[in-house]
Amino acid sequence: MLEIATFAAGCFWGVEAVFAQVDGVVSTTVGYTGGDVERPSYEQVCTGLTGHAEAIRVEYDPDVVGYRELLEIFWENHDPTTPNRQGPDVGDQYRSAVFFHSAEQERVAREVRDSLDASGRYDAPIVTEIVPATEFYPAEEYHQDYYRKHGMVGCGI
Repeated sequence: MLEIATFAAGCFWGVEAVFAQVDGVVSTTVGYTGGDVERPSYEQVCTGLTGHAEAIRVEYDPDVVGYRELLEIFWENHDPTTPNRQGPDVGDQYRSAVFFHSAEQERVAREVRDSLDASGRYDAPIVTEIVPATEFYPAEEYHQDYYRKHGMVGCGI
């Protein structure tokens, strides 16, 4: 049975490029979540007024790749210590967040985050939000698989 994981780590193009290459990931969808505007457009999210983050929804086979491994990939591929910023992208729509779909995902996310924080790997504390998953709105079609369509990894990742 397939499971869902949802992450925000800056510009969703680059995040999708990373997760799409992981064995066990069956599909990826970029979109918007965590805000209070129904069916927002990219232009609305870019204003920073919707509360939504650019995010990726990952459908995966837990018999091939575990949630803990997906979390490790998530934290390895962005800077989780910069609030509302990834590289040149600034605003709450670029925040670092784990949107959990179950109590087990929440437990594992907090455990991995706390372990990384205690490891001294980062010069500053991890600011990644760990919050319940809410409605996920797929981004416009031209954003889906952007890195493949345009031959790029995307957004500095």
